[in-house]
Formats: sequence, C-alpha cells, structure tokens
Amino acid sequence: MRKKLTLLALFLLVFSSWNTAEAKPRQKNVELGVETLFREHKDLLKGKRVGLITNPTGVDSELRSSVDLFAEDPDIELTALYGPEHGVRGDAQAGDKVDYYIDEKTGLPVYSLYGDTRKPTPEMLKNVDILVFDIQDVGARFYTYIYTMAYAMEAAKEKGIPFVVLDRPNPLGGEVVEGPVLEEEYSSFVGKYPIPLRHGMTVGELAQLFNEEFGIGADLTVVKMKKWKRSFDYDETNLPFVMPSPNMPTLETAFVYPGTGLIEGTNVSEGRGTTKPFELLGAPFINGTELSEKLNNLHLDGVKFRAASFTPSFSKHSGQLSHGVQVYVTDREKYKSVETGLYIVKTIHDLYGEEFSFNKSGNFDLLIGNSWVREKLEKGTNVEDIIAKWQRDTKAFKKIRKQYLLY
Repeated sequence: MRKKLTLLALFLLVFSSWNTAEAKPRQKNVELGVETLFREHKDLLKGKRVGLITNPTGVDSELRSSVDLFAEDPDIELTALYGPEHGVRGDAQAGDKVDYYIDEKTGLPVYSLYGDTRKPTPEMLKNVDILVFDIQDVGARFYTYIYTMAYAMEAAKEKGIPFVVLDRPNPLGGEVVEGPVLEEEYSSFVGKYPIPLRHGMTVGELAQLFNEEFGIGADLTVVKMKKWKRSFDYDETNLPFVMPSPNMPTLETAFVYPGTGLIEGTNVSEGRGTTKPFELLGAPFINGTELSEKLNNLHLDGVKFRAASFTPSFSKHSGQLSHGVQVYVTDREKYKSVETGLYIVKTIHDLYGEEFSFNKSGNFDLLIGNSWVREKLEKGTNVEDIIAKWQRDTKAFKKIRKQYLLY
C-alpha cells in the first residue's frame, strides 16, 4: 500500500511540475518583422493608405492578427486586404478560387490573388499608397505564396508605390539548399523563378533576390527579424506555429514537403484528405509492407518509413482504402527532403510500374522544375546520378544567393 502511495505521490509531483512549466509565459526569442515594424519602423506607413497581403499566418508572437494590428492602430490607414491561395482567413482548399468579398471584422475589401487574378490590378490598388506583405512561407519552391509576393511586387512597381515585406523565419532553417534549379520553360505558379526546390531563404531574402536578379525593380523595403539565426528550425524560434495552409498542419509536414510534395505529380495519394498530408503516401495498388521494407533498406539519412493504410476523405483515391507508408524524420540535420522524395517516387515506380503513372498534365515536371528528372526515373537511372546532374546549378545558385542573405 505504501509503495502505491509513493508512486501516486511521485506521479502527482511530476504532473504538477509539468503543469507549472506549461503555465509559464512563453519566452520571446525571435522578433518577427511585423513586431519590428510597429516598434521601430511605423514611419514607413504613416500618412499612406496601406494595402496588406496576408493570411492566418500573419500574426505576431502573441498570436494577434496583423490585420487587427494594422486596423486598430490610429497611425495606420488600412484600406484594403489581399489574400493568396487559401484566402486571407485560410478557409479555402488547395486550388480553390477565392472571390472578392468584404471582411466581416474590419469592413475592408478583400481581393483574391489566387484564381482569375494573381497580380493586383490597378483597380485593386486604386486606394493604396503602399503594399505590405506578411505571410509565412514553408521553404519549398513550389509553395505559391512567394509568387503571390512576386506578382504583387510587379504591380507595385507598375503603379509606382513602395512594397514592404515583413520578414518571417524559413521553418526549415536557412542553411540547407537542395534540389534542381527550375528551368525557365517550366516556369509556373508553382515555380516562377530559377531557384532550387529547397532554397533555404526567408521571404524577405527571396523578395530581394526576385527584385534584383529577375528584374522586378520594385521600391522594396524588407523589415528584418531580430535574433533569428540561419541554423534555427521553426521550433527553435519559440514562436507559435500557425498552419500556413489547410494541408500544412504541423512543422513535421513542412520538413517532408519539399520531397513528398512531388507525389502530387503522380497517381499516388500524397495524403490529402487525411490528418497527415505529405507524411502519409499511398494508393490502392501499393503493398505498404513491401514498400516500407524497400525504403528502409535504402538506409536514407535521418528518415524512417512505417507501413500504413488510410482512406482519403477527398482528393486522390477519395473513399478508397490505400496502402503505403508514413514518413518519419528522425534527424533533421541529416535528412535530405528532396533526395528522399525522389527515392520514394523511384521505388514506387520500380515496384508498381504497371499501375503507377506520372500525371498526364505534366504536373510532376512543373514541381521538379524540368522534364529530365522524370525521364531519367522512367529509364531506370539511379537517384544518385540524378542528384549529381543538378549539383552544378545548385552550387551556382548558392553563390548568387549569398548576396541577398540578411542573417
């Protein structure tokens, strides 16, 4: 009896300590661009009618919306809101068009920059003297928010108004650069400029790169973060993680995304319609046990695979029991997301060639940024040889990139 009471007391002590730790205020480390703006650079906006491009990730470290911060500040005249893919409030699924509407809380017009119009029109900017961008990116070339930023920069240049980027962390850190550089003929809204698939840059750094290297020429100001280091993963910033989009629920999703996002260009489910998008991969024709064994036997750095079955509630194979793997990143520093994604695609292709296919729309080529990777995979080329082929371009990009790093 005494032993049971002792164990109970120990449990209560541990629980109490844990609960106390949770109740402590969050230690503020990294200061976001939006916070630096309000603390040091509000003069950029004073006396100007402000247009704000944002979404649910546009929050400060206390989770206060940038929309509300701008709208409630007496020194700032917020006149219009602009939403990227998924909308200002983040309630639209991938690919869904978002129409013009009036924001219920602020009464401001909300213009969609995803759908029929991706670049702000002169009509959309008629009551705006300065455009501000405050959106969290995820660090992969085919995530569309950075191209919403680029198109808006072009529109600002054409109207002759300044453009301000409120910088935010790259959730994958700012050191690793990986994957092929996009070839110009494969430019699209999932890859507008020749940058690697995993670029290792913040949105502010990308804005400078786009502006100078690709000829936008906007009157650009980047409001930097404070105390962010390139070595930081997002969970090292002590900032709350807000879902950047409906199928990017966690930081773990973001880490696998530059590689497993390539699955979108095939007839295999990338896990949309499940609680683990981009971590769960599969199709009705796959044997999950076989696939997981093959992938684990490759001994890829920093990653493990578990046989998994799931039934997507929407998107590919909706309502169909699918089999495949769940991807587990075990060591972020060693893990190579793009390399891992290619090994997954090649292994599925080699095992299930009769049922597996790349999308006829050419989506895989747009995602990877060329056609030769797909062609080599179809011919049976080793992933190592594919990686070796893109290394020269990636190395050249790193030299260009250095000029625009802010941290």
